[in-house]
Amino acid sequence: MKTIQKFILSIAFVTLFACQSKTDVNQILSNSDTKKAIMDTIANNSDMSKDMMQAMMNNSKGKMMMTNHENMMKMMKDNPDMMKGMMTEMMEACKTDTTMMSGMCRSMIDNPKMMDMMKDKKMQSHKMTGMDKNMDMSK
Repeated sequence: MKTIQKFILSIAFVTLFACQSKTDVNQILSNSDTKKAIMDTIANNSDMSKDMMQAMMNNSKGKMMMTNHENMMKMMKDNPDMMKGMMTEMMEACKTDTTMMSGMCRSMIDNPKMMDMMKDKKMQSHKMTGMDKNMDMSK
């Protein structure tokens, strides 16, 4: 009797594991909250971010996007006014987008030149504010 029970229990376990379906990634990602949570998790974890970058480099579309990114960086270096305008737009967008804000913060921490550029922008902003106050006092 115990042998039959073990046999039936074994068949039940095999059937249970065999019937489980593979996770449908597209179904999971179709939920915007779940997708955002996944992206935030990857963005906030340096190991996962590196894995994502590697996956993108191994994918033809991802590689093309990365190449376009390199070209964009060269264009910004060659045209400082365009870069300043884009930085201003990104800062405005970060005010309402926490994912973008965390990504920018990570980029600034990882890139001292970017951090210096942001400090310079802040200094310029304070100088302009000071000039505005001086102009108001002269009235």
